[in-house]
Amino acid sequence: MKKIFIMLCCGAGISSGMLATRTRNAAKDKAIPVTVEARSESEVAEYFSVIDILFLGPHYASQQKEFQKHADRYHIPVMVVPQEIYGRLDGKALLELAIKILKN
Repeated sequence: MKKIFIMLCCGAGISSGMLATRTRNAAKDKAIPVTVEARSESEVAEYFSVIDILFLGPHYASQQKEFQKHADRYHIPVMVVPQEIYGRLDGKALLELAIKILKN
């Protein structure tokens, strides 16, 4: 399996940073090669050429179409993190969701 690069778009970064850490830990436990980073909205565009999937915090749901428009050039899916995953900071579930989306 090639290394997966997951980007989380967040505001202040506290919750998304914790979710990124838990996702990295879940990947390590399963020996899945992954890079997971949480970045602010203003930084995301710098990474489109290297990421495989972009997850938006639920508070960015209204901007999903705008992010997707920019990501389409790179064939990157843009998804809103489901509230149940974001609220529980469930890195394992986020990793599973990313793999599922990227396989389709």
